[in-house]
This record gives sequence, structure tokens and C-alpha cells, in this order.
Amino acid sequence: MKVVVFFMVFFASQLFTSHGQDCQSGQDVLNALQQVQKLLSAHETSFLQSLRSLRKKLGLLQNSTVKHSKASTDCPPPKPLANGRILGRVFKSGHEVHYLCSRGFQLMGPETRVCLESQSWSGAQPSCKFVDTTVNNDASATISESSSSSHDPAYVKPSRCIEFLGSSHCTYIDECELFRLTHPGRLCLHTCVNTAGSFQCQCPAGYSLGRDSRSCHDIDECARETHNCSSEQVCVNTFGGHRCEQVDCPHFRNATYVKTSPLRCDRNPCVQGDDACLQAPVSINFHFMSVVSNMSAPTVLFRLSAARVLGDALRFGLLGKRGVQHFSVQRAGRQTGQLVLVNPVQGPATLDVDIEMSEMERKVLLGRYVTKVTVFVSPYSF
Repeated sequence: MKVVVFFMVFFASQLFTSHGQDCQSGQDVLNALQQVQKLLSAHETSFLQSLRSLRKKLGLLQNSTVKHSKASTDCPPPKPLANGRILGRVFKSGHEVHYLCSRGFQLMGPETRVCLESQSWSGAQPSCKFVDTTVNNDASATISESSSSSHDPAYVKPSRCIEFLGSSHCTYIDECELFRLTHPGRLCLHTCVNTAGSFQCQCPAGYSLGRDSRSCHDIDECARETHNCSSEQVCVNTFGGHRCEQVDCPHFRNATYVKTSPLRCDRNPCVQGDDACLQAPVSINFHFMSVVSNMSAPTVLFRLSAARVLGDALRFGLLGKRGVQHFSVQRAGRQTGQLVLVNPVQGPATLDVDIEMSEMERKVLLGRYVTKVTVFVSPYSF
């Protein structure tokens, strides 16, 4: 809870007259200040007690082990609140909704209602009554509620302020913490920052805030050409950033390769009878991709197929032991195989795996084709 205290006291001479005197003694002024201090302290103590009681109720609800059947735990959606908002989207037994009035209106009735096992809401339906928030110059203290503007007023808990002779003492609710305790999911996709009477959502570097002011969207530095990759490098967009990758043709015994595209190397013709050269891959392709952290598995990442088949069979498999704990290759058709992520991976991480496609004719190898896959796992789940 954040407390913002603004304290200014103005004295009116007509409030401190005694025995016909025009000026008050120091003791009278001190007594008046002590009365104001007691009033503010009592208000703050009362509000803190209410907040502790709310947190205690939330803790009891979360720790409850009572099981309810799905068919009998839903309450009907609460009626809309005119000139106000309702905070809460879960209408199951034990869950709460909170009622908030717009600026210039005061809540009449309960601030919170609970969904009961009887499929009804506790308490009476509240309403918002228009109030005049003009500060008077008399000695009476007024308590008012106001809400600051935010990205979504439905999630703003109004501040509570007490006004006395132009002085105010305001206490603000932490919307980020309140939403975390009372709702499934997140108020902000990444970080929720509480402000006086409101909140703001922030995204990590490499992301932009969505139009809803709560979601985060990856910035494609490669498409925007805001990367720092050289002309000899390949720009690979990742979730939250980018990578500059250098693609070089590998070396095999008695075989040489030429780069035919930014992501492909083809073998030069072999000398007749050079078996070592013929056993080397006919072509080597490079494939880069980015995934979010803890992606659900199993998930097909991409498919690999042959443009034309000269032999009578194709075989797909992983080359060597790289990535075997994270990936598997499955046949998806006569000429198609697919790379499957078999278990979730916590980011940030970089995974490498080589896929081999072998073309056979009567069990005799006609050619090998290799695809080198690099997977960049984001540190974020979005």
C-alpha cells in the first residue's frame, strides 16, 4: 500500500475565539492541531484495519480446501453499476467482486460482494450517488472518494481522502497487488507498476506496449532494419531482440562446398570413384527460429520435404547426438518429415540440432541432405 500524505492547515479566526479575545493563545492553537492530528490518525487506523481484514479474507479463501461441484458454484453476473465499474471477472463460489464509483460519485452500499454457495451474491446491490466535492470553509471534515485516470478505469481502486479546512490526507490502493490476490491471470502481461490512484504496465526491452496498454508485442528489428548486422551476416529476429548469424559452409573429407544462397551450401561435383566425397551431404541448409520460454510440448516446429525423389524411399533422422534430449523427427508423409519439440525449455537458451534426410534406392544410399537448425529460446513466455 502506498500512502501519499498532503498536509496543509489553515486557521480561521472565527473558529478559535474565547472569552471575547480576537487572538488565540499558543495553547489554544496547539489543542486545535492535536484535534486535527487525532482525526487523521483515526481515519488512517480505520482504513488500515479494513485493508488487513480484506487480506485476511482473501487468504482464507485461497487456503480453503472445500471442493465444490462445477454445476453449483457459479453465480449470475452482477448487475452493471451505473456511474461506476465492477472489478472482478470470476463468478464462482468464494470469489469477490469490488464496486468502484466514477469521479464525483459516492458508493452507496457494500464495496465488496461475495459469491455464495447458494449461487447468489452477498449483500445488497450498491449504487453510485452524485456528490458535491466542493470544499467548504466550515470546521466540518468531509470524506470523499475519487479515482484518477488510467489506461482502464475498471481496474482503478479509488483513493480515500479526508479533507479538513483545505487540508487533505489520502491513502491509495495498490491495484497491482489487489488484482494479483483476487484474480487469475495477470493485470499486465509483464510488469505492473503502481502509481498514485492508478497503475501502468511496462514491457521488457525489445517489446512495445500493445494498444490495450497491458499486452507486450515483439519488435522485429530485422524487418524494421534497426539491427546492427553486417552485410555478410543473417539477421534473425528473436522474442525481445535479434541475432546476427554468420553462415559458413562446413568442411567434409574430400568434399568442398559453394554457398548458393544466404542459407544454403551445395557440394561441388565429386571425382568418379571418390566414395568419401559421395558420402558427404549433397546440400546443407541452415534454419534459424525463435520460440518463447516454456512452450507447450510436444509441438511441431517445422516440416522438411523433398522437392523430387529419385529413389524409392526417404529416411528422416537426427544426425549425431545434438539436441536428442529436446527434439525428435517424425514422418509426416511419403516425402515429408517434421521436427518436434518433445519437452518445454526454460529460456533463455540456444538449441542446435541437425536433421538428415537420406534418399535410398533398393537400400543403396543415393544422397544425403542435411538441415542445421538453431532454436533461440526467449527468456519470456510471450
